[in-house]
Amino acid sequence: MIFNIREEVARRHSFLKNILENGIGDEKLEINYIDYSILLKQIKERYFIKFVNGKKVLFATTFHNDKIFLFLDYNSFFICENINDIYNSIKEIKGNNKMEKKNLWILTEERPKKSVICKIIEKFVKDYSIACFIDNIRILPILNPDKTFSFTYEVSGMKSEYIDKIYIKTVSGYSSFVDFLIFHQTDEPKQSDIPIYAIEETKTDDSESRNTGIFQRASKFVYIDNYYPNVKKIMLYSLQIKQKDEPTETNIFGTRCLLTLGIEIIGKELDIKVMKPFYSIEELIDCKNSMRMPPKGNIPIKIYTYEDNIQVSGRLFKSGGLSHDPNIGSLSLICATLRKLGWNKKLEITEHGLEQKHVTNATNKFIRIANRFNIVLKDLSIPCFLEDTNYWKYDFNGEKLGTIFIHLIVENFTKGFSIYENHAGCERGYFYTSTGEPIVVGKYLDKEKYKSGDKSQIIHIPDLVIADFERLTIVNIEGKKEANVLQGIKELDNFDAFEKFYIKEYYSEYKTILRTVVLYGSDKEKIEQIEVSFMLNNKGKMILGIKAPEIFKIAIKNLFDYWRVT
Repeated sequence: MIFNIREEVARRHSFLKNILENGIGDEKLEINYIDYSILLKQIKERYFIKFVNGKKVLFATTFHNDKIFLFLDYNSFFICENINDIYNSIKEIKGNNKMEKKNLWILTEERPKKSVICKIIEKFVKDYSIACFIDNIRILPILNPDKTFSFTYEVSGMKSEYIDKIYIKTVSGYSSFVDFLIFHQTDEPKQSDIPIYAIEETKTDDSESRNTGIFQRASKFVYIDNYYPNVKKIMLYSLQIKQKDEPTETNIFGTRCLLTLGIEIIGKELDIKVMKPFYSIEELIDCKNSMRMPPKGNIPIKIYTYEDNIQVSGRLFKSGGLSHDPNIGSLSLICATLRKLGWNKKLEITEHGLEQKHVTNATNKFIRIANRFNIVLKDLSIPCFLEDTNYWKYDFNGEKLGTIFIHLIVENFTKGFSIYENHAGCERGYFYTSTGEPIVVGKYLDKEKYKSGDKSQIIHIPDLVIADFERLTIVNIEGKKEANVLQGIKELDNFDAFEKFYIKEYYSEYKTILRTVVLYGSDKEKIEQIEVSFMLNNKGKMILGIKAPEIFKIAIKNLFDYWRVT
């Protein structure tokens, strides 16, 4: 029988993760050639890894009632009491090594990036010890026979005996949703299906923000436990700017909390001597309380211990309610880690700044997290969340469905490319100069003047910027739902500062700059405004405007040619 180790083993043996993933041991172990007496002696003396018919297995030292643990990964294991148990477990491991050929489904709120999709595929084939050949990854819209978009993308450029097709679908989370849910199954995922991975992707580390890369995203991993408590959670860094040589205290603390919770971190170099799980409640508290204090006037996050209570201070009030995202992430992560390390008594948030009227919404993500981990707010009553809600739904309403579609067909069916993206509800991208250097787009011309009330200092940014290399043309795109088309047209007038300080500065050789609106939604099959160059309606029909950029026309033509649609 396979047991889950969330409570029993991960708390005591968090280093198993590093042992398994660092590939210690390389000898193959065939079941017909095992000297069980020697094997048992080895298990008693140390940890080691062997490969059972190609599948990595950790044979673990006894530590609980003199039993032997055979780990398939750091989430499941076999318990053995004698030689026969070891024999039977290895036989079952051999059977488990057979994998059916199924589809890989990637559900996401983000614009899917080739580099990130490659990392997801590589992670899957590594974890499941399967062969895979990856060539030139492309993300292609699948068309129906009637030329309409099916609202599903297919990933090409990958071959494996265990992966049939890779499909990507856009979803929307009801609350705090991770960037990717991954399913390995034949049919399109339903709410009742269980993903194999929950992945949060970030391009941000210490070089840009002390908090964003860790704490503001941490609550997503904590929140998802309400729906998929046993899913493998991964923080995927897709860094494009060099990491700092020395991580900040905040980053170190947050990373260690994530590791303690069993969250895997990939795409970023970690110093395993520093970035390691906490082994005790006392170590976590000492680490947090020794960190540098915030600027005067800010409430520090401190942890205070009592015999029957742990108090964590931290402000949660912001903008008239329970909406302080950085601290929601920080406090959620700290409390979940304390529970993971074994604290089963009262866990209380103090100095939160909230009143009872601010915590009446039982669907608030922090309220749900508080219910999950039995967290209390000092002097307040937290409502019980009893309603069973869904975690995600397929997105057929968002304005980004139009801009993401244009983005992907331009990059996969023309020589054009995106130099900036800010799709609605997605992570804001870097601006790429003509030399390929990523830079952060500023929010204000003069931040101090803006703080003084001058709203004209805001740099208004497009949702997508396309560079048409062949025609030396830049296309600045504002995305909107069809119902909001007039607002989109109005917003085209706001791009002067962006074009002056970014387009003309870094693409001076591009002589033409276009501003246009891309729409999604409605049943309409005709574009009525000259400022609109493309519309994807809610039936998947693609409509070009009379002044559509040439690169849009070429992308649509080549898309049809690819699917042999005439």
